[in-house]
Formats: sequence, structure tokens, C-alpha cells
Amino acid sequence: RGGLRWSDRPEDFRTEVLGLVKAQIVKNVVIVPVGSKGGFVLKKAPPSSDRDAFMQEGIACYQDYLRALLDLTDNRVAGNIAPPPQVRRIDGDDPYLVVAADKGTAKFSDFANAISEEYGHWLGDAFASGGSVGYDHKGMGITARGAWESVKRHFRELGHDTQTEDFTVVGIGDMSGDVFGNGMLLSKHIRLVVAFDHRHVFIDPEPDAATSYAERERLFKLPRSSWADYNTELISEGGGVWPRSAKRISVSPQAAARIGIEAGSIAPNELLSAILKAPVDLVYNGGIGTYVKASTESHAQVGDRANEGLRIDGRQLRCKVIGEGGNLGFTQRGRIEAALQGVKIYTDAIDNSAGVDTSDHEVNIKILLGTAVEDGELTLKQRNAVLAENTNAVAALVLRDNYFQTQIISLTRRVGPAVIEQQARFIRFLEKANLLARAIEFLPSDEEIAQRKAQKLGLTSPEISVLMAYSKMWLYDQMLDSDLPEDSWIGTAAARYFPAGLREKFGDTIERHPLKREIVSSHVINSMINRVGATFVHRQMEATGAKPASIIRAYLLARETFEQVKNWIGIEALDSQVPDEIQAQMLSEIDRLNLRATRWFLRSKRLAEPIDATIERARPGVAGLLERLQAESNAPVNERIALSAQPWIEAGVPEPLALRVAASDSLVAALDVTELAHATEQPPERVADVLIAVGELLGMPNLQAMIDALPAENYWHGMAKTSLTDDLADLQRTLTGEALTHAQTDDSHATIAAWEASDHGALERAQRLLKELAESPSADLAMLSVALRELRSLA
Repeated sequence: RGGLRWSDRPEDFRTEVLGLVKAQIVKNVVIVPVGSKGGFVLKKAPPSSDRDAFMQEGIACYQDYLRALLDLTDNRVAGNIAPPPQVRRIDGDDPYLVVAADKGTAKFSDFANAISEEYGHWLGDAFASGGSVGYDHKGMGITARGAWESVKRHFRELGHDTQTEDFTVVGIGDMSGDVFGNGMLLSKHIRLVVAFDHRHVFIDPEPDAATSYAERERLFKLPRSSWADYNTELISEGGGVWPRSAKRISVSPQAAARIGIEAGSIAPNELLSAILKAPVDLVYNGGIGTYVKASTESHAQVGDRANEGLRIDGRQLRCKVIGEGGNLGFTQRGRIEAALQGVKIYTDAIDNSAGVDTSDHEVNIKILLGTAVEDGELTLKQRNAVLAENTNAVAALVLRDNYFQTQIISLTRRVGPAVIEQQARFIRFLEKANLLARAIEFLPSDEEIAQRKAQKLGLTSPEISVLMAYSKMWLYDQMLDSDLPEDSWIGTAAARYFPAGLREKFGDTIERHPLKREIVSSHVINSMINRVGATFVHRQMEATGAKPASIIRAYLLARETFEQVKNWIGIEALDSQVPDEIQAQMLSEIDRLNLRATRWFLRSKRLAEPIDATIERARPGVAGLLERLQAESNAPVNERIALSAQPWIEAGVPEPLALRVAASDSLVAALDVTELAHATEQPPERVADVLIAVGELLGMPNLQAMIDALPAENYWHGMAKTSLTDDLADLQRTLTGEALTHAQTDDSHATIAAWEASDHGALERAQRLLKELAESPSADLAMLSVALRELRSLA
């Protein structure tokens, strides 16, 4: 799935398409199919002055291209795969081929769908998304809206709300363009101080946000517009619009101050280069071309001759934030260089993935509704109406993907130095499996990683973006190769991929969707990695030896057992109401619980049991333990949780949410509470009381705090901490089980007293040693190992 581009770069269109293919492959991780790109140039083009002949030649070449593709593509006929005639196939069945609008072919979807009909291609008018009966990306503004999720995330990290506070912008593009035009209308607080496209340079040194917004909106609504159509009477003093064809442009003192250069006459390309380096809040790229490279790259390596005269290096940027609505505006090395200088930037694949995501939903909805048409449930006219009715619902689903992807990249970057070794191990794992070519994706070498670690630096956001994409691609294949998509509970993910209205009306039809396995796998993997990060599954593989499919299953059990979706929704509802750092802290606490709970399930026989039954069995234990952790009778525990939650509450987090998240570290024991309650046939609440009492009696919370405080300077130190944490939890469970054998009444205090009396000497010895350890100024690995051995002997 990818766009077919009518290129205007005959000298290097192959380089252009290759760069787009790389972006598309990682961009397509949010959707079902593998990413692809294509491009064509006109070898014998009619004069561009004869526009009709020029367009007809372009359309004819485009149609030839599509026929060639379909001549080689499997079809689906009556539910069976039909290979193309006179083609010897070396690979397996694969009837999925979708083309999308791109530069020069934005309005060609109906031509493509006519070819699809000519060939009897099973996708029908889903072959080329965005046609006359499809989602109009420009009308929806979806690509720009997706990119704006990245922009908003960057600014939230800076403590700035783009929707309520003014900010300065340099733009690449013009208001007639989809990505740029829509993007510059997504906040009424944009102060667009400079913009340029291939025709003009626009400068407004001190714009009024409201006035300039209204004028940009007017230009956007014109059939065809350029910056020359901007009402110059609305431009502030010292500004104006100049053609790029001019030999020199006179820069006023006001414009020079805004751009950060000396006033005077300057060549257009020199001015544009200076504009890219302007000290503004945001540089928003909605144009075509590569404008930023790394200082270590040559212009020839970039492969975009048209912009060599104005291109700058990433380290020369002086803006705070980059928004990449367009493709290939930066080289990947340029992004990394900018990020290492402190500029907030992801990648074009992250920022503008909403377009491909929307096309994917359109295609899969058309396939779904096509089945309903075949069944006689809908007419074609009704199908078209249903498709249109779900436009806003599809946009909401798509934008959630953009939101979650930027969120996990942000969280990963914050803890960069602490996880860089785990990331390095994952990179090496992917390389050994021939799933990643590190040099091609510009991920750092082992030597560079060692240098970053020594400098207490982690991977940059552009690097994390790439690693996350490869993690999704690897796990998507792993899940497809497993029986997870056939699990009845996991299979419900297929319905969640579609808008709620379609789930209600066509639930049975969704079950028969030809791409159900792929939709389930894509949806599950995306939602998981967007929550736990790129290295989560690999880390669990190394810690437990489990296979990826088992880890995915265990994660889903952990997520649902602890009802984490409610917590996530509560935290995300606080955007721009509490500091971004507070939200990040709370999400990190949830991550710790998910990590430990997933490990618990991987070591439990419950992993093989039906997921829904396991969740139903465990949730009462979670509720019971949470209630007891917050009970006044367990004052020490209650006080510790309240103390942890206090900074969040003071920052504006609702108290119930803050207290629940603060209890996460203790709440993982709910899984043991559930097992003990079933084994001893006692209520979960009583078991929880005894477990808490055992922990307090032996100072186990202090021990866990000491384990957490241990330095983890390398991978093995981290593994040792993980082992100590798991051992401590196992010991608390074992000792609680032993204490419960002394239960004579419903009184947990009497149960603990009876257990103490049963082996007073051993318990006293353990308490004495643990008290001595607690008084030590700094516990090390050896001391904690001795403490756990003492608890083991007590058990």
C-alpha cells in the first residue's frame, strides 16, 4: 500500500522514490499492509503550456503503470486466490494491492478504480483510496491533523498549549496545499511570521494571530491560491510577499530582526536558508523537497538538487519544534543532529502517518461493506452513505494512533540513558535476525551507543521512532505466524479497529472479513507497543525465555486484569491541565506494574487458560488488595501511597486516580492474592490483609525500595534487580501462604500472631538482620542477597 507519484525529477526520480519507500515502510506499521511507493516520469511530455495534452499523457502513463501492477498481482475470486495468468509465482499468495494519491496523482483515484474494474480486481473501488466515493484527505485535513498531534505533544513538553497560547511559526508551503493549508488552520494562535513555497516568500514580522488566521482561511478556500493572493494591507510593517524569481530581495529591519539576520538586499536562496535558521517556536514543513541535512552529509547524498542552494544542517536550526507534515523534508541524519542540539522532532513517518491510516480504514471498511452488499444487506448507494457517515469516527480512530505513538516516543526519550543498553541489545537482535540494517536506518553503532551512555544521553526521538517501527513490524509477523489471532477474546480486536457504529450494525460481517487476522494482529501490536515501547517484548524474552506470542498474551492479561485502560484515559484527560512531567511519571508507574504483571503471567499456568476466564478470576483480587492498601487499618502502607501521590494531587490530578496509580508498585501482589485465595478458600480481602501484614512485619517495602535504589549501570545489573524483585515477591507470597495455615478466625492480626508464635526464633532473627540492613546508609547487591536468603530460610 502506498502512493504512486508523478515525479517532476527525471534526473533522480529513483532516488526520490527510494527515500519515500523507506518512509512508507515505517509509516505503514500503523496499518495492515506492507508499505510501498512508486513513481513515474514523462519521457516525452507535451509542452506544459498545453495543459490538456500534458495531463492526458500523464493519466495514460499512470494507467499503464496500474495495468502493469495488476498483471502481476493475485486476485480474489469467490473467496479463493486466483493467480494472474501467464505469471510464474515464486512467492506466496498475496492479493492485497492498494494505490494511493500522491504528488501529481492526487485526483487520479477514479482513473485507478476504473482500471480495477477493468481487471475485475476484488477490491473494486477500494483499490485506489480517496476517490469520488472515499475519504477526501484534504477535506478531512487528516494528514495535517495527525502531524498536529506531534506538534501539540512537543509543545506540551515545553509547557506551552498551542490551542490557547500564541507561538511563532516558519512555514514551508502555501495555503492551497492540503498538508500546509490545513495545518496552518489548526490553531487560532499561530503567528505565521515567514513562509515560502516554490513561487514566493511571505514575511509578516509581527502578525496579529486572529487577523492572519482569517486571511489564511480565505486563501485556503480559494480554488487555486498563492502567497501573492495574500492581502498585503494585513501584513505588519516591514513585511510583504516577494517572488523567488527576483534577483535580490530587500529585507527590512523588522523582517531582519524576526529572521535573525542583518537588514539589506539578499539573494532569494540566501534568504530562504536564513529563514530555515530563524529563532522561532515552530518550523512546519508542508512542502516538497529536502531542506535540512546533517553536517556530515553532502548535498549529493541528499539527492534533491533543486534545494541545494538553500539547504541547511540540523545543528544550524534555532527553532524549538519541528512538524513534518510533508515527506522527506529532513534527512534522517539531519533529524538526529537537530535532536542532539535540543530541537524537538520525530520523523515524517510518525508525523504524517494519518493519511495512510485513513486510507487503510477506508479500504477495510469498503471490504466490510462490500460483503454486506453481496449479502443483500445494503445497496451500493447505502454503502456509500454509510462510508460517508463514518468520516468523523474514522478520523478520531486515526488521530488516536498519532497521539499514542508520540506519547510512547516521548516517554522512552525521557528515560533514554537508563534504557539505551536494552535498546542496543534489541538492535543487535534485529540485526542477527536479518530484520534490520542499522546503517541504512542510521541507528547508532555500538561505539556511538557507548559514547552516548558515557555522556548520559539516550537515543533521540527520530531514532526511537525508527526502532519502534521495526519492533511493530517484527511482532506483527510473529503474531501472524501464531494462533493468537484465532483466540476468541483476542479476536475482538477486529471489531475495535472499526468505528462503533459499524461494530453495532455489522458485527457478524466483521467476523467474516477477509483480512480479519491481519487487522487483529495490526491492532493488537500497535496498541501494545504504543503503551509499553519498542523493547518490551524483547526484554521479556531475555528475562523469561518466553516466545513473543506468549508475551503478547501475558501483556494483554496484565492490561485487562488491572484495568489499565481506565487509568490511561484518566491520565490523558489531564493534557494541558497538569504538567507533562507529572503525566509521564504516572504513566511510568503503570509501565512498571505492566512489566511485573506480564512476567508473573509468563511464569503462571494461567497463561494457557482462556483469557476472559483468567481476567474474571483475577479482578476481584485486584479490587480486594486495592481496598486493603487504602484502608485505615493498614496505616503504614496507606501513608506511603498517600505520600507518593501527594505531588500529583497538588499538581491537579484527581485524588482517586493519583492514589490508584501510586499503589501500582504494591498492586502487582494482587495476582498472588488471587492464587492464595483460591488455594486456601479464603476471601481475597482477608488474604490481602495477611499479605500486607507479612510485608510490614518483615520490612519488605523497605527491601523493595533498596532494590529499586540499586544502580543499574549495565544490562546485567538490571537483570539482577529484576531477579531480586521477583524473588522478594515470591517470598512474600510463600510466607503469606504459610501464615494463612495458622488462621483460626477471620481476624488477620490473630493469624499473624499465631504464625509468629509458631517459629518465633527464626522470625526474630530475620527481623533483626533486616532491621540492621535498613539502618545501613546504602545497601548493595551482596547485602540484599543475604537478606533474601534469610527470608528464604524463614520460608
